[in-house]
Amino acid sequence: MMKKFFSTKIKEIFDKVELVSNLARKKFIFSFVLGLIKSRKVQFCEVAEHLNDKAKKECNEVRIQDFFRQAKLNYEQVAMLLCLFLPRKGKVRLSIDRTEWDFGKCQVNILMVLASQGKIQVPLYWSLLDNKSGNSCTQDRIDVVDKCLRLLGKRIGLLVADREFIGHKWLKHLKESGIGFCVRMPRHHVMERLDGRLQKAEELAKSTALCLPDCLVDGVWGNVSLKRTADGDLLYLFGTMEAKHLGTVYRRRWTIEACFQAFKSRGFDLESTHLKDLEKLKKLMAMVSIAYGLCVSMGIYQDARVKKIKVKNHGYKANSFFRKGLDKVREMLKMKARKWHKTIEIFIRWINRQIHHYQNTQILVG
Repeated sequence: MMKKFFSTKIKEIFDKVELVSNLARKKFIFSFVLGLIKSRKVQFCEVAEHLNDKAKKECNEVRIQDFFRQAKLNYEQVAMLLCLFLPRKGKVRLSIDRTEWDFGKCQVNILMVLASQGKIQVPLYWSLLDNKSGNSCTQDRIDVVDKCLRLLGKRIGLLVADREFIGHKWLKHLKESGIGFCVRMPRHHVMERLDGRLQKAEELAKSTALCLPDCLVDGVWGNVSLKRTADGDLLYLFGTMEAKHLGTVYRRRWTIEACFQAFKSRGFDLESTHLKDLEKLKKLMAMVSIAYGLCVSMGIYQDARVKKIKVKNHGYKANSFFRKGLDKVREMLKMKARKWHKTIEIFIRWINRQIHHYQNTQILVG
């Protein structure tokens, strides 16, 4: 059967890293991720429908609840697994942002770092913030970025962030860590020039766009780009690259927004989870992240090797790589014919080349 064949091949990927120490738990993770993809739901009752065809739904739900209550995930190994979906060479761009929603009186507040390279992006680390939907603090951000540094090292090219992610200690840490950055600043933040002049962005960018080198903002030296948007808002960007490139770099921040949409309404309906326990939610984020990485990789593979995604008249693709991959994996899991075997074999070999590279460079450590 196609389902068994595809499942066996995907399991080869999961066997490369020690997400959990117990073999039965590892098999469960693999089954749960495929259940997420098939159901496109995170509720345990929905995933249980697709977990094990030979067991009753109630038994599958008990297995799921038992895993989320007792199992201990190695999140460093989860990040390593997610890294396998990135190209083997080249710089990686990080995007940092938060997403939140309410479930009754429970407020879910997630800080995430997304790694992007070329066409693909995957979540690497996330933190569940217990602060009643408030902004992340400086130490929260530093902690997740430092984890990325330990994993990727000099492969990190730059970090892109919105107006929440400001402050002297935070920006100084990025600069001292060798991470280039592009951050949107609030309009009221004053900049100091080399000659000591203090200038307000709001007053400078009244009509024309400006590129200002060597500015001191939040106690850190960098370059500034000022521009009015179509609705008259001020786009005040601060970063370490040339000022003329800041706007182009900042536009790439949309990748993390697209990822959040895939996690939620356009993908796995994450907001519908009834989980309130932060540790259980963190595990669920790991499962959804792995499913997301697998689907994006399949979508890119299909576009590059099988059939190009149609481009509409407005210039954008009819489907994202994630949606293309999600639909294709679900289609493969339903089919019984052998015509997909060759495609799956090639796809797995493609992923395994990534794994071989990381093992040779000793990134996959215990």
